[in-house]
Amino acid sequence: MTVNAYTQVQFLNDLRTITAETKSQAEILDRVRPLARGLALSKEWLGPRHRAADPARGSTLYLLHEEPDHTLAVFVSARLPGRSTPPHNHGTWAVVVGVEGAEKNTYWRRVDDGSRPGYAELAKVGEEVVGPGDVVSFLPDGIHSLVNETDPITISLHVYGKHLNYTGRSRFDPEKKTETPFVIEAK
Repeated sequence: MTVNAYTQVQFLNDLRTITAETKSQAEILDRVRPLARGLALSKEWLGPRHRAADPARGSTLYLLHEEPDHTLAVFVSARLPGRSTPPHNHGTWAVVVGVEGAEKNTYWRRVDDGSRPGYAELAKVGEEVVGPGDVVSFLPDGIHSLVNETDPITISLHVYGKHLNYTGRSRFDPEKKTETPFVIEAK
C-alpha cells in the first residue's frame, strides 16, 4: 500500500480551517506545528529553484502561498553557508521547520519597556540548532536570529499568520540598541 505525501494543497486547506476555527495564536501554533512539519518532510513542494540563494543578501525567500488579504503566507528560505539574519520579530505568529541542513537559532528577550521609538535593549536567552524536521514557533513579539554554520545551503519552510511586509515587524541591533523596520524581498 502506498501512502501519499502530505501536499501543499492539503496543508493550505488545513491552515484555513484552523484559522477559521480559532483566533487563539497559541492554539494556532499548537495545531500548525505538526502539519508544517509534515509538509516540510514531504518535500512535495520543493523545487530546484528553492536551493539557490542570493550571494549579495546571503539568502533568498521564495513565496509559496499568500491569501489575497496577505494572511497565511508560506515561504521557503534558502541560506548560504556562513550567512545570518539580525535579531528580528515577525509581528505575527510564525512556524519554521528545518528542511535541509541545520541553522543555529539564537533567542532574545527584550529588556527595555519599548517606550522609546527606535531604541531596544535585548538579552540572549538561549540557542538551538534546527535541522530537518525540527520545528520552532513564535508569537508576534518573539525575537530570534539565525546563522547557517554549515557548509551546504540550508532550506527551511516558514509559515506566518500574515505576510511579513504587512506586520510592522522589526530588526534589532543589540550592540547599538536600535530597533528599525524589517521588510523582506521575496521571489
